Amino acid sequence: MATVPLVSDAAASPEVAAVFADIRETRGTEHINNFWRALAAADPALLAATWARLKAVMVEQREGGLDPLTKELVYLAVSMANGCDYCIHSHTAAARAKGASAAQLADLYAVLAMAVQTNALVTALGVPVDPGFQAEAD
Repeated sequence: MATVPLVSDAAASPEVAAVFADIRETRGTEHINNFWRALAAADPALLAATWARLKAVMVEQREGGLDPLTKELVYLAVSMANGCDYCIHSHTAAARAKGASAAQLADLYAVLAMAVQTNALVTALGVPVDPGFQAEAD
């Protein structure tokens, strides 16, 4: 259950309506996710700032940067590690829409499970970082 009401299109302020319009145009869909509708209710300025940052990171392509599917898989892995059920569902759907296969998702789950296990072991054991893994100073 949401802790804030979800802003409908009819109840959207001009500022919120402009963000919703940009989401629709950018994503090529009429659907506005509940995340954006809840954020619009909580703080319209934060909605605009969050959408602008997400658009810059997830939509815009940087030369030599990650491809859209890889970005979604990374987002999905972080969402799983953080236990964000909404984000897991949203970014699984987005990864599939960008071409993720069942085998790729299964591999992601295996890598995530391995990383969580080894991270916990390293933390519990207090393993020092190998000097060769550390960045050299300029």
